Amino acid sequence: MEYMFLINVDETQGPPGDPTADGFEEMMAGWFAYNQMLTDGGHFVAGASLQPSATATVVRNDSGTVTDGPYVETKEQIGGFYVVSAADLDEALALAAKMPTQGAIEVRPVMFRPDA
Repeated sequence: MEYMFLINVDETQGPPGDPTADGFEEMMAGWFAYNQMLTDGGHFVAGASLQPSATATVVRNDSGTVTDGPYVETKEQIGGFYVVSAADLDEALALAAKMPTQGAIEVRPVMFRPDA
C-alpha cells in the first residue's frame, strides 16, 4: 500500500532554506539519512519540499476565483510531502515517526495512482 505523509511545520521556526544559515547542514544531514533509510528499505515512492506558503496560489473551482497565499491561515503550513510504500498503516506510522521534523505529520492512505 502507499501512504502520503503531509509534513506540517511552522515556517517561522528552524533554519531557513539558506545553505549558509547556522544549523542548515545539521538539519539537512538528518533529512539525507531519512531519505536514504526510505530508499534502502524500498519505501520511497516520491517526495519534495515545498516553497513557503506565501508563494501559494489558490484556485476555487466552485467560484472561479484565484487568490494569492495559502488556502487557510494557520500556524503550521504544509512544508513538503512523501509518498511511501508500506505493508500497512502500522509500518507507515513507524516510518513517519522516524522523520527528522518538529512538525506534525499527517499520514493518509493513497486511494489510487493512475500511473501505478
